[in-house]
Amino acid sequence: MSTRVYLVDDHAMVRSGVRAELGGAVDVVGEAADVDTAVEGIRATVPDVVLLDVHLPGGGGRAVLETLRTELPSVRWLALSVSDAAEDVIAVIRAGARGYVTKTISGPDLRDAVARVADGDVVFSPRLAGFVLDAFAATTPSAPVPEDPATDPGLDLLSAREREVMQLLARGYTYREIGSRLFISVKTVESHASNVLRKLQLSNRNELTRWAATNRLL
Repeated sequence: MSTRVYLVDDHAMVRSGVRAELGGAVDVVGEAADVDTAVEGIRATVPDVVLLDVHLPGGGGRAVLETLRTELPSVRWLALSVSDAAEDVIAVIRAGARGYVTKTISGPDLRDAVARVADGDVVFSPRLAGFVLDAFAATTPSAPVPEDPATDPGLDLLSAREREVMQLLARGYTYREIGSRLFISVKTVESHASNVLRKLQLSNRNELTRWAATNRLL
């Protein structure tokens, strides 16, 4: 069954472009250009994923999230914005978004991001993941960070290449981007990623990112 997506952006040309990039990979069930229309449309359609611009007439993407997040717990939210400002990213993530990508993202990577968020993963454009984790580490009580960044015995189970893949995955890079950086195929990246999660006894990228942050590996 195709992922049902709702588009929220105040520029019609952007919405049209996003529709074209998503193509037949998803079912776009509606779109809106402002907060009030978005709230009404999302309530009516209850999509799997909302692609949400940060800056909108009527209060911004954060207002949409704060209105509907508790009411519609099954809906997952992915911010898609031209802004890569720390305050924008952190505000929308704290409001409940599962990820944040900028509008420089390619079509294939956007489709991949939507699929991952629909599956319950978290997604960030690569340069954004670090300061999001820093912001939450500074404000959220958590277990003490170990003095030795390599205290988790699972790290010793990873090969040198798997460690490289692990760090890039935790920082939010897509499989395609990892393959390009390491000069390996996407299929090889997928294999390494599967091995990393299995060896570290983790279920998904979200857990991997937290694990890497705890062990000071980002």
